[in-house]
Amino acid sequence: MTSKPTPTKAGHVPGGPGEPGGGLQAGLKNRHLTMIAIGGVIGAGLFVGSSAGIATAGPGILLSYALVGTLVVLVMRMLGEMSAANPTSGSFSAHADRALGRWAGFSIGWLYWFFWVVVLAVEATAGAKILEGWIPAVPQWGWALIVMIVLTATNLVSVGSYGEFEFWFAGIKVVAIGAFIVIGALAVFGVLPGVHSDKANLDNLTGHGGFLPHGPGAILTGVLLVVFSFMGSEIATLAAGESEDPRRAVTKSTNSIIWRIAVFYLGSILVVVALLPWDDASIAEKGSYVAALDSLGIAHAGQIMNFIVLTSVLSCLNSGLYTASRMAFSLGARGDAPRAFARTTGRGVPMTAIVVSVLFGFLAVFFNYKYPDSVFLFLVNSSGAVALFVWLVICFSQLRMRKIIQREAPEKLIVKMWLYPYLTWATAALIVFVLGYMLTDTEHDGRETVLLSLLVAAVVLVIAVVRQKMGGSRTAGAVGDAETERAEVGV
Repeated sequence: MTSKPTPTKAGHVPGGPGEPGGGLQAGLKNRHLTMIAIGGVIGAGLFVGSSAGIATAGPGILLSYALVGTLVVLVMRMLGEMSAANPTSGSFSAHADRALGRWAGFSIGWLYWFFWVVVLAVEATAGAKILEGWIPAVPQWGWALIVMIVLTATNLVSVGSYGEFEFWFAGIKVVAIGAFIVIGALAVFGVLPGVHSDKANLDNLTGHGGFLPHGPGAILTGVLLVVFSFMGSEIATLAAGESEDPRRAVTKSTNSIIWRIAVFYLGSILVVVALLPWDDASIAEKGSYVAALDSLGIAHAGQIMNFIVLTSVLSCLNSGLYTASRMAFSLGARGDAPRAFARTTGRGVPMTAIVVSVLFGFLAVFFNYKYPDSVFLFLVNSSGAVALFVWLVICFSQLRMRKIIQREAPEKLIVKMWLYPYLTWATAALIVFVLGYMLTDTEHDGRETVLLSLLVAAVVLVIAVVRQKMGGSRTAGAVGDAETERAEVGV
C-alpha cells in the first residue's frame, strides 16, 4: 500500500488492477447484485424461526413483521442515500467513520464482523444437522467442516465465484417462496387442483381467539422474535462496491426493498396463518412452513423444506463469509485493523481477511460442539443485538452525512431519505424503544441478549476511544477517510 491514496474505483485500495494489492475488483455482474439484494432479506430465520413468533402473537405476527419490515425499509433508505453517494466496501462503517468519528466506524465495523463470524458457526451447525440426517455416515462436525471449507474456497477464488454461488442459492430461495405463496393462496381460496384442505381458510386470521389472541402486547414480543431474521438486508450495499456500477446497484436495491419485504416476508407468513390455525400443534412440532405444506398433503414436504432451509443456510454462510471479510478489508484499509487485511490477490480477493474471518468461524464451531451451553451461548447472545446497533448507527450517520453531501457534492444525492430529518429521528427512537423493550423480556432471553451485546459493544468502544486518544496509526497517518474519499472521486 502507498502512503497516500490515489483515486480509484469505490472500495478499492491503491494498486494496479490485476496485481497483488491491486484492491477489490468489479467482479459482480448486474444479475449477481440483483439476486444478492433479493436473497439478502430472506434468511434461514424466516423458515425456522417464524413458528415461535406465530405461537407468541397468533395471526398478529403479521403486524410484528410489518413493523420490523417498515423499520428495515427506512434504515435501508438511509443507508442507500449514503451508499449511492459514496459507494464503499465498508458501507455503514465507513459512513459512520466520516459522519460520527473514527471511534464510530471502528466500533460498529468490528461489532458487525463479530456478528457474522458467529453466524458462520450457527449456520454451519444448522446445515450440518440437515446433511447428517441425509447421510449419517459423516458425523455432524464433519459436515460442518466440509461446508465451511467449500464456501471458503469459493470466496477465495474470486468475488465472481461468490456472486455466482449466491445467485443460485438466492434463486432457489426466491423460487421456493414464490411457489409456496402461489400454491398456498390457491389452496386458501379452494382452487388448487387435486388438493382439498379442511383447515385452509381466511377465517384462520380471526378465529381461534381473534387476530390478537394474546393481546396487543404480543405484537412487540413478536418483534423481538422476528427482528433478527431481517439481518442481511445491508449486504447489497457492501457488495455494490465490487460491481461495475455501484451507484446504480445501490439505487436499484434501495428502491426495491419495499416489495421484497412485502412479498417474501408478509406474503409467505400470511399464507402460513391462512392455511392453518395459529394454534395448530403441527406448527410448533414441524415448523410453520413444513406444517403448512403437510396440511395440503404434499408428499415429502419435510424433505422439500429441509432442502430449502439448507439452501438458505448455505446462502447465509456464503454471504456471511463475504460480508465479514469485506468489513475486515475496509477496517484494514482505514487503519482500524492489521494492514494485511487490506491486501488483495491478483484476482482482487482479500485473502487474509477471508482466512482470519473463517478461522474465527471455525473456532466458534468448535465452541458450539465443546461448550454449547457456556462459551458458544455467550457468543450468540453477545452478538444478538448487533443488528439493532448497526441500524441505530446508520440513523445517526445519515443525519450528519446528509449535511456533508449537500455541502460538498449535492449532485450525488440521487437517493434521498423521506421526510428528513423527522423520519430519521422517528426511526432511531423506534430502535431505542425496541432495545428498551427487550430489557423487559426474560421469557425469550431478550434482556440477556441486550445486556451481553452492550457489554461487548462497550469493550469495543473503549478500545476505539483509547486508540483514538493515543493517536492510533492509519497508514502513515493520512488514510483517515481514504475509502470515502476514493468513493467520492470514484466511479
